Amino acid sequence: MFLACAEVLIMKKAILGKKLGMTQLFTSEGLAVPVTVIEAGPCQVVSVKTDKKDGYSAIQVGFAEKRENLFTKPVKGQFDKAGVRPLRFLRELRIGDCSGYEVGQDIKADVFSTGEKVDVIGTSKGKGFAGGIKRHGFHRGPTSHGSRYHRRPGSLGAKGVARVFKGRKLPGHMGSERVTIQNLEVVRVDPERNLLAVKGAIPGPRGGLVIIKNSVKGKN
Repeated sequence: MFLACAEVLIMKKAILGKKLGMTQLFTSEGLAVPVTVIEAGPCQVVSVKTDKKDGYSAIQVGFAEKRENLFTKPVKGQFDKAGVRPLRFLRELRIGDCSGYEVGQDIKADVFSTGEKVDVIGTSKGKGFAGGIKRHGFHRGPTSHGSRYHRRPGSLGAKGVARVFKGRKLPGHMGSERVTIQNLEVVRVDPERNLLAVKGAIPGPRGGLVIIKNSVKGKN
C-alpha cells in the first residue's frame, strides 16, 4: 500500500523503520534494559525540496521493498523520474537543512548513535469499537439485577438543549491513532543489519511503520 504524508515539525535528521518487537539487553553493570528493536532503513532519498524552489525545506524518502507490478503507473512514475527503485512507503520529512542530501542517497541506521535521544512516531494498535469503560476508563454501574445500567454510558448531562455537546466522551472507535513517544534513548546501533535498539516501548504492532527522528526535548 502506498502512503504519503508531511511531517510538520522541522527535524535535524530522521529515518523510516519497521517495528520488529521487544526484547532486553544487558548493560556492563548487569542491568536488564527493555528495548524495542527497529529495522531502520535503508531508506532512499526520492526528492529534495528547497526553500528557493518549493518554499520549504524537506526530503522525500522511500522505505521497504515491494514488487514493481503492484505499483500504479503514477506512483511508479514518481520513482522513475528520480531514478530510484519503487519502494513501499514514501514519506516527506521536514528537515531543517537539506544541503547534505541528494536524490538516490541512502540513509541508514548509523545516522543515529548509541546514547542519543530520539522521538518515535507510529500508529497505535486498532481496538475496533469500544465502550466508555474500555475507551475512557469510566466506572461501571451497579451489577445487581434490575439496574439495567452496567456498562452503558448513562445520562449525557445535556438537559434542556436537546443535543450532545461536542467533545463528549462516548463509545466509539479506539486506537489506530498517530502516537509520538518522546525522549527515548538509543541503547544500541547495528549498522550492518540496519537495526536500532530503543529503550522502552513504541506505538504500533510488530511490522508497523515508524518514523525515528531527533528528540525535540533531549540534548543531543
